[in-house]
Amino acid sequence: MPVLTRLIPSPVVVDIRAGALDDLGCVLADERISHSGKLAVAVSGGSGAKLRERVAPSLPGADWFEVGGGTLDDAIKLAGAMKGGHYDAVVGLGGGKIIDCAKFAAARIGLPLVAVPTNLAHDGLCSPVATLDNDAGRGSYGVPNPIAVVIDLDVVRAAPARFVRAGIGDAVSNVSAIADWELANRVKGERIDGLAAAMARQAGEAVLRHPGGIGDNDFLQVLAEALVLTGIAMSVSGDSRPASGACHEINHAFDLLFPTRAAAHGEQCGLGAAFAMYLRGAHEESAQMAEVLRRHGLPVLPEEIGFTPEEFFRAVEFAPRTRPGRYTILEHLDLKTDQIKDLYADYVKAIGS
Repeated sequence: MPVLTRLIPSPVVVDIRAGALDDLGCVLADERISHSGKLAVAVSGGSGAKLRERVAPSLPGADWFEVGGGTLDDAIKLAGAMKGGHYDAVVGLGGGKIIDCAKFAAARIGLPLVAVPTNLAHDGLCSPVATLDNDAGRGSYGVPNPIAVVIDLDVVRAAPARFVRAGIGDAVSNVSAIADWELANRVKGERIDGLAAAMARQAGEAVLRHPGGIGDNDFLQVLAEALVLTGIAMSVSGDSRPASGACHEINHAFDLLFPTRAAAHGEQCGLGAAFAMYLRGAHEESAQMAEVLRRHGLPVLPEEIGFTPEEFFRAVEFAPRTRPGRYTILEHLDLKTDQIKDLYADYVKAIGS
């Protein structure tokens, strides 16, 4: 009988709990990850380096590489430094930029990656994408999923609260992204991967509906799991569609139009998602999303991240140009400045002050 299923690219180990970092050596000793203990560990000069002293005794066979930043050049230099080291795996220990550099470098030299994020700022910690700054601005590069993900809730709680809030905005925006995917299916006949959509939607809904806050272990557990599931959903789909719609187009527009003033990725995505939900006529859902974002200290108006309404109108009008070929509520409505201005005024009234 044929096996009527599909293989899902996903980590062999996902360890999310308080104190998980103390057992990192045991995770890496899994022979599916490292049979010799020969590991290359990429760290930042910040949070990752501070944890090196804590982790190093459990990784006696590791070589440590400090990464200067989150650029394509940094990732290429890291790959060059690791090449020829006969390592079993690469460990990325640090924030999102370090994880993305380690992802790219590991893919370049053909090694599996173990992601050990020190914050929960976005869903890239388990995604098949490395986002790196380059000479043209910022690029997304396809890479394999991490072979393992280890998230210590004590470590991510110690990170600046803004990082956790940004992760909330990124996770919640899944709800809007899936609505855009369904719109593209109805209007353009675009195929939806039902499993990927279900995973991303439930991840977003779990964060949206959880009553806890960023200081609660239960809430951090749900948020971390949501970000991991979103990354796996993108692998299942083969692209970023499960987590990227009008919300991310607006985010990219902010980044491109105002590169020196852009806010955190998740902050901009959360704002974009709340507004996109209003645009598609889901006014109750938009108001609920705005209420949750506000409860967690996230922006729901452009002024709250330093942009004027006029700059927001410009970003929304420009947003469809950031992802040619992607169909969202923005492409569907094809809004001009005056229309955006009127709809924004209605949105502000609907979500309240």
